[in-house]
This record gives sequence, structure tokens and C-alpha cells, in this order.
Amino acid sequence: MKHYFDKEFDLRYFEMNENGVASPTTMLTLLEETAADHCYSIGHSLYDLLKQNVGWVLLSGTLQMDRYPRYKEKITIRTWISSYKSIRGFRENVIYDAANNIIGKAKGLWVFYDIQKKRPAKIWDEFKNKWPVHEEDSITHNITQKIQPIESISADINKQFNVNLYDTDTNEHVNNIRYLQWLMESLPEHISNEYYLHSIDGRFITEAQYGDTIISSTVKGEEENSFIHTIKTKDDHKVCATGKTFWKKIEK
Repeated sequence: MKHYFDKEFDLRYFEMNENGVASPTTMLTLLEETAADHCYSIGHSLYDLLKQNVGWVLLSGTLQMDRYPRYKEKITIRTWISSYKSIRGFRENVIYDAANNIIGKAKGLWVFYDIQKKRPAKIWDEFKNKWPVHEEDSITHNITQKIQPIESISADINKQFNVNLYDTDTNEHVNNIRYLQWLMESLPEHISNEYYLHSIDGRFITEAQYGDTIISSTVKGEEENSFIHTIKTKDDHKVCATGKTFWKKIEK
């Protein structure tokens, strides 16, 4: 039995940014789609899981991109499980271009979740049997280490957003990709225009609810072109997510 699962993508126009390359949110979406298809490949559609009031929730993760794929470029995402515990597992990802060069890597810590009871659940034996563990890391990085939240009052930039229905996913949580979009809105404008996201390291702490107002705060990190981010609710100051990003200059 293969320990990995491959999913091929042909990059489409609406997935591109103004420079004709895939956006960071596109890459996270494709990683999410690959994980969903990995579930489907063993007979467990995410919609079938939803009918049984269970699903997978991302607790933390990191993405590193050496370059982003271009319009119409074919890429392959390879994913596998590197370890399990009772309620959670680590998912590894490597992103290849058509010439089999590695252009990106990602790692996520996922928890199996009882949607009705709103708490983690024991991973079914069938997942463990049909997703054999391969103890190899795509990225050597500790994604369980806490990222200390920052206070809005000390932030360089604060942006405010409302949580709408389209921000939530089938598990009734705010989708983790939405947090990245809110985070990027609170960056200095010259970073968004002149740099690309080389790496992001994120922690998802507490779910935001439909109707909440959230504040996305950003401060400069210790390294040049690095930033620390916090997303929290405005009314009760509940920390929903924290993260770190590092940006590289776009080569013209």
C-alpha cells in the first residue's frame, strides 16, 4: 500500500494574482482540496463525514513556497501522514512542478472533531488502517510551539472585519484560509505590492462565530521583512489565531 497520495492541478485564471502567479490563498485551497481527496480516496467524502457529525479541523500549520506556480502550469501535491495520536495527526505535503522540482512544502496538525459535541473525537481505526504512517517530515519545524499573541494597542497596523456566512466552512468554523486573507490585509502596502509570501506559520486557537467583528493586528518581526500577526474578536478580545510570516522581494 502506498503511504502517499498525489493530486494533480492545472492552475486556472481565477486562482492567479495580478502578476499571473498563484496567490498564497490559492495554495492553501489546493492543499485543502488534496486532503479532502485523500479522504475521498478511502471512501470517506467530507460530506459523508458531515452527515455523521464529524470532520477534520486544522490546529496549526506552516507553508513554505520557493516560488508560486504560473497560469496554466501543472503541479502535483503529494501528501501523507507522518504520525497519529488518539485524536490528531500530522499531515505532510510536498508541491512539485511538471519537471518534478519541489517548489513548496507544507505541514499541518489536524484534529478529528465531533461537530455536534464541539470537541475532539478519537480517530477512526479505518483512517489509520487506510492511511499508513510514513515517518518522514516535509518540513522540519515545530508547529506545536505557541506563537505569542500581540496586543492591538501595540500593533503597527490594525484592520477590522465582520465574520459573514461565507467565511465559515462545513464544520461551521471560520475557514483557516480566511484568516490568511485577513492577516494579509493588515500588512504594510509596499510588502503586499513588492514582495511574495515565502513562509507562514499559523496557530488556530479559538473559533470566531458568524456575526463577530474581528481585528487583524500586525507588528514587524525581528528579521527583515518578517511580521507577527494576531486575529482576535473585538468585543471580548478572544484570540482566534496567531501567526508569523516572512516575505521575499519579487524579482522583476
